[in-house]
Amino acid sequence: MTEGTTEQGRKHLVSTKTANNKTALNELREITESLIPQFGEQVWARHSLVSLNVSVLSRLLYLNNLYQKIVDVPGVICEFGVQWGATLTQLINLRSIHEPFNLSRVVYGFDTFEGFPSVHDKDGGMYQRGDLATLDRYEETLERILTLIESFPPLSHVKKFELVKGDVTLTIDQWLTDNPHAIVSLAVFDMDLYAPTKKVLEALMPRLTRGSVIAFDELNCKFFPGETRALDEVLGLNNLRLRRSPLMPYCAWAVYGE
Repeated sequence: MTEGTTEQGRKHLVSTKTANNKTALNELREITESLIPQFGEQVWARHSLVSLNVSVLSRLLYLNNLYQKIVDVPGVICEFGVQWGATLTQLINLRSIHEPFNLSRVVYGFDTFEGFPSVHDKDGGMYQRGDLATLDRYEETLERILTLIESFPPLSHVKKFELVKGDVTLTIDQWLTDNPHAIVSLAVFDMDLYAPTKKVLEALMPRLTRGSVIAFDELNCKFFPGETRALDEVLGLNNLRLRRSPLMPYCAWAVYGE
């Protein structure tokens, strides 16, 4: 996660976009905002895809490929590092496509919603506390968005997601206690940092089954070295068959027990 945050959290982030990319994105945004009111009340979302760019589509295709790997694996999905909720929303949509009647596939999203709670020396020294913050009480807005997204597929009366707000190094143990039944079929790590990634990896180990997928958004990434260092310390890079997607430069995943 190198972009897409509020002004107070943007100063210390690395951008990989050129000046031309940024200009094009700004113009696409302006055009889309002017067109949405013209698209019609019922089909505005479909027509808004007219401005979907290749990087966003690549992300969607990557998440779809990732989801398909756990369709036959029992368990819940956890995303660690939600920020605005774009990945969380698509995981819920993908569940609705690939297994719309699977009530047990609850999707959990963990985030402070206030940016990085702290930064470790092993994170490279480029970032600071508060980076990647969203908005005050944004989790309430995201809760409503996810509720609306869940209203379209079958069994929409059953809530199948939950947001867990707070520093995950403090909330993960309580979540495990509160959910003794939970097998984790897919864990998406997008916290960028060393300490929370290490803590969650250590805590989740007993809840993974052979076939569970652990995915990382900033692996082998010089801008966020802490994620790779945490994985190496907990599981050992030599002990994993890591795979990457041609669609995303820093995303990698492994099947646990493979």
